[in-house]
Amino acid sequence: MQAQINGITLAFNDQGTGLPIIFLHAFPLNRTMWAQQEEALSSQFRIITIDLRGHGESDAPLWHYSLDQAADDVRGVLDYLSIRQAVFVGLSMGGYILFAFHRKYAEYVKGLVLADTRAQADTDEGKRARFEMAQIAYKQGASAIADMMIPKLLSPATIRTRPELVQRVRTMIEGNQISGIAGDLMAMAQRPDSIPFLNRISCPAQIIVGELDLPTPASDATLMADNIPNARLAIIPDAAHLSNLEQPCLFSETVRTFVATVSR
Repeated sequence: MQAQINGITLAFNDQGTGLPIIFLHAFPLNRTMWAQQEEALSSQFRIITIDLRGHGESDAPLWHYSLDQAADDVRGVLDYLSIRQAVFVGLSMGGYILFAFHRKYAEYVKGLVLADTRAQADTDEGKRARFEMAQIAYKQGASAIADMMIPKLLSPATIRTRPELVQRVRTMIEGNQISGIAGDLMAMAQRPDSIPFLNRISCPAQIIVGELDLPTPASDATLMADNIPNARLAIIPDAAHLSNLEQPCLFSETVRTFVATVSR
């Protein structure tokens, strides 16, 4: 499905009925990263997966990007679908967007799943690395970004033994326009520190992290779980940064169990 939201076209899937769960994907992927979660959960819940601005089948305007703008886009999709409250699942960049969304639109949030993400802002070194990656994207294209990102996103064992999953991730990355890749890198570099905000999250929260996650390790997940009141923490074994792709059944079951407690 597609809708005109905030002056651009955004693409999304809307499957199933029941309590809505909104899935926000990682950088630099698209909504198809949630296909196994859609399949596992749409018989019980209403599953909405969104191609964020700059990704997949959504527009990738050549202009300034910010996480607040992404949060506004998500709000626009919810309003288009007449959804007043939902559970939200965000992985990596999707989690960064959820922090911005909760700050702006807390009344929409019935529960939060923060997966393979972190509350801290980028360090100066991290910001420089994003700037350098944006230059590589501009000069060398999306395939160069895939070469850089895949070893950060997937575990060495997956890269060695699951070529079909590696190719699936590569296809998602290479399907994005450079304007979206560069725009999101700038947006993530400019995001604020969310640690002071964590203790103000009053809705139920589930933290998920792959035990082998390098970009946002278990220590980042523990920091969020310790500071968000009554948050739960699940560590997914044998999974790196894209824990939902490397261990889809465990990830989906963790979400299902959490949402069942929220909907009671």
